[in-house]
Amino acid sequence: MSMKKEWKRVQDDGTTIFRTCAWSPPGEHPVGWGMELTVDAEGNLIKVEGDKEHPIYQGRLNATGLDLVEYVNHPDRIIYPMKRAREDRGKDKWERITWDEAYDIIEKNVKEIKAKYGARSIMVHGGTGREAVMYSYPLAFSVLQTPNYCYSQSGWSCYGPRTTVSDFILGAGYPEIDYAGFFEQRYDDPQYVVPDYIVCWGKAPLASNPDGLHGHALVDLMKRGTRIICIDPRITWLGCREGNWTIQIKPQTDTCLALGLINIIVKEDLYDHDFVENWCYGFDELAERAAEFPVDYVSEVTWIPEDQILELARYLGTHHPGAMAWGLAIDQQSNGIQAGHAILALAAITGNLDVPGGLTVGAPNSFMGKWRMDSRQFVAEEDWAQRIGAEEYPALAYTHATTHPDVTLDVLETGEPYQIHMSWFNSTNLIAPTNSAQPHRWYEALKKVDFAVCTDLFMTPTAMAFADVFLPLSAFPEHDGIVLPHYGRNSVFLGCMNKASKRGECKSDLEIDLELGKRLNPEGWPYDSVEDFFDSLLVPEYGFTFDDLRQIGCYQPSYTYKKYEKGMLRPDGEPGFNTVTGKVELYSIVYEAWGEDPLPYFEKPRWDETSHPELAEKYPLIMTTGARDYASFHSEHRQLAQMREITPWPVVEIHSETAARYGIEEGDWVEIESPFGKAREKAHITDIIDPRVVHTRHGWWYPEQDGEEPNLFGVWKSNINELLPHKEIGKLGFGAPYKGVMCDIKKVDGLSD
Repeated sequence: MSMKKEWKRVQDDGTTIFRTCAWSPPGEHPVGWGMELTVDAEGNLIKVEGDKEHPIYQGRLNATGLDLVEYVNHPDRIIYPMKRAREDRGKDKWERITWDEAYDIIEKNVKEIKAKYGARSIMVHGGTGREAVMYSYPLAFSVLQTPNYCYSQSGWSCYGPRTTVSDFILGAGYPEIDYAGFFEQRYDDPQYVVPDYIVCWGKAPLASNPDGLHGHALVDLMKRGTRIICIDPRITWLGCREGNWTIQIKPQTDTCLALGLINIIVKEDLYDHDFVENWCYGFDELAERAAEFPVDYVSEVTWIPEDQILELARYLGTHHPGAMAWGLAIDQQSNGIQAGHAILALAAITGNLDVPGGLTVGAPNSFMGKWRMDSRQFVAEEDWAQRIGAEEYPALAYTHATTHPDVTLDVLETGEPYQIHMSWFNSTNLIAPTNSAQPHRWYEALKKVDFAVCTDLFMTPTAMAFADVFLPLSAFPEHDGIVLPHYGRNSVFLGCMNKASKRGECKSDLEIDLELGKRLNPEGWPYDSVEDFFDSLLVPEYGFTFDDLRQIGCYQPSYTYKKYEKGMLRPDGEPGFNTVTGKVELYSIVYEAWGEDPLPYFEKPRWDETSHPELAEKYPLIMTTGARDYASFHSEHRQLAQMREITPWPVVEIHSETAARYGIEEGDWVEIESPFGKAREKAHITDIIDPRVVHTRHGWWYPEQDGEEPNLFGVWKSNINELLPHKEIGKLGFGAPYKGVMCDIKKVDGLSD
């Protein structure tokens, strides 16, 4: 696919228009919006428009993308490296320095810490979604040469469980709904079939545009007759459109529903016999397990009426093709691995894997993902063996090459089996209510670290609390790069990010890795430039250079359906899936080897009235959290006036009956309390949720407030992650109850007393 326009066009008025594909920063999943950026003669970004020739987006942008000019040019952006004395942590006593001075300080501390305590005493903390996820692993492994890269969310409960299920059950990359993104003709390609239905299971694609799914593709498909089925505790816009369907479920009971649906489909002989007999392993065992979930029991557990469950199962079993967009809410429960396993099993037995209009299946070891993991060769084997959490939770350690987040917090608090002496916060606002459960504990533990670096664009509570050196990141219009949907696990296209503008002395994550890598481990960084680095990966894989990709703009690699029949999923070239049995493992050999049940099973929610009846009177409601907001990405965009106009405050959604019972009215400040902590948000009275459920927003802090300790931009006032437990995770180490903890609410006078 080659777009018609040039990637750089000089206008008569002296401005230049750059064609680009967006990733981040600012925060965004790697969806790759097609943009045209107008830059003035001084290199300032002055205008953003959607690129109508982009084959996926066709000129459409999200709210934060449209507000890019405000973000990039914001006066509060940090645009020069800074340092401060260790004793001044928590204070706004920053001093501007040069990049060489910053690198000198970092190099000196890294070498001293490694010599005294070993490379394992250094930890890189990574965030979610941003482009940094491609470069934070190599920052740890081949720049600092530490085995300890940590994503701090309890149970690695974002994308990790889903990709683990895909690795173990399919032996393939992330399965995504087929929205014809691989094809130049899109929906008109003769190979493509419009899906009869798409299930959005705990997923809100329009608000989140998650990982590799363009949310507006669902609107495109609705116009072509696709029915959207939303399984969610909240009624969404998609679910209530004419012809669509909402199945309103009790939080944290998704595995029960999935197994109940499998039971009906099997008993009523609605499954795809050919696919099951030829390409699935363990069907009889799965059927036996699912038989433990009769419809009356499933209805009682999930709050879904029996007739809806029966109707849904029969619909899924008789309509083809169909796809399941399983989302973050599946990850964010202690039973999340099993929920994902059961949902993927549903897709398999209904014959919707790797077929037109079903779920596309990415080949393993996709472009750049393999390089990212291969960078661990620069970590000493002795250190790799002592990676934090690898012994306790080998399944997580094996699939993601990270520390275990919950074990990491324990180690930071106790210093056992060894202490962490240096932290690098790489595009993560760790103590904001974004990912880490019990953030106050992380805060107290991380204050003890000897030396800390933060890379970001704005001063955050995390940077103010911990950093000794602050390295300013460039926004994506300010550097060259490649955007990869699904981080290379199932990339619909490769998009070229073209450097268009400049602010101060900001650098990209890759530039920092490359420059610091040449100082600390030159063997791992033999590249002469960013372009040289990309060429080294693009040419062997695709046969073109980064400069060629600039001209192409958006490369669509095409797609082959039913790869399992053609030997395209296995390294030995044999038909089948890249699993132990060569089939979709409904009964997982790998899980069994890890000591886990090889079949999906339901575990009742860890913190609700069924597991803690003694607390039901004190905490009569169930709190969910984390639904995406059009005006933010996790904890980002809080500084932007236009985005704050859309969403000025964090909101807790309360059913009208519940609000009346508590004496709460629209706009009141409400304190939400769980057995673990408290937070305050503003009430929004709505009937889109069950009266037994409240929904809270995550990611809130207040850049307009005092940034110094103890306030830290008000990070503790609406910190909903304070209400979440530590280490309430699944047996394999994945999943935590972010989407369902018992709570109570009360009206209060304001944001703080």
